[in-house]
Amino acid sequence: MSFESEVLKVEHNSNSKPLSNSERVALIQNQRKRTQYQDAMLSVVGILGFLMFWQVISATGIVESKYLSTPVQIANLFIVKLTNPDPDGAVIGVNILSSLTIALSGFGLAIVIGIPLGLLMGWYKGFDSFMKPLFEIIRPIPPVSWIPLTIVWLGIGLTAKAIIVFFAAFVPCLINSYTGIRQTSEVLKNVAKTCGASNFTIFWKIGIPSAMTLTFAGIKVAIGNAWATLVAAEMLAASSGLGYMILMGRQFGRVDLVILGIVVIGAIGTMITILIGMLENKVLGWKKL
Repeated sequence: MSFESEVLKVEHNSNSKPLSNSERVALIQNQRKRTQYQDAMLSVVGILGFLMFWQVISATGIVESKYLSTPVQIANLFIVKLTNPDPDGAVIGVNILSSLTIALSGFGLAIVIGIPLGLLMGWYKGFDSFMKPLFEIIRPIPPVSWIPLTIVWLGIGLTAKAIIVFFAAFVPCLINSYTGIRQTSEVLKNVAKTCGASNFTIFWKIGIPSAMTLTFAGIKVAIGNAWATLVAAEMLAASSGLGYMILMGRQFGRVDLVILGIVVIGAIGTMITILIGMLENKVLGWKKL
């Protein structure tokens, strides 16, 4: 049931006079806060429940410790890795910084290039006809298949891995922005044309805002692709990073180190997604009016 329906229900069941506009707004805001609090508590309960289940099956021996470390052991290892570089040769902070630098470099480049390109392709048919065949050739190529060629061209440094991440994040950024602007309401476009707006003005003031919902969805997909591809790149050619740490954990038979790398990647990815969601709410706040 919507917030507005709840307000009407309150007014209907109340023996007092109808609510004023300010009271209606305050009631809706309170109900939204209550719903957000409930959702947050459910999320916390879900995470705690998963951790308890994990701890139980690991501690009781349902799954042998050589296959699955407990959450407590992972937490202790995280604290140890803050200052101890063994066995992969770097503390956890260095690995996180290395992976973040690469992931955000390629991810940022994909946003800067992919989103404008998708918007232009979706709006201008001539440009779409020129670029689409090239994009359709590149799109099916798995990002990891670029790794050997990129290593030959650029070595195993930051630039090479950032380019690999770029290929992974570029496709969802372009496709979603392209699809979003193609779904711009024809009614809005025709009204703007009737008012004398130019094609570029309609593109800028109607097309781009209309495309933002799907564009942000593409950005969220892109950050997941970026992390997945980065880990693969670091496991093949790197001297530091979370993917490299996972590889070293496998080579040394350290299941706890592998799981720690996976958990840290998941946690960072979640935090980045939350930040993107906050930015989306800020940019698309007008849709809630």
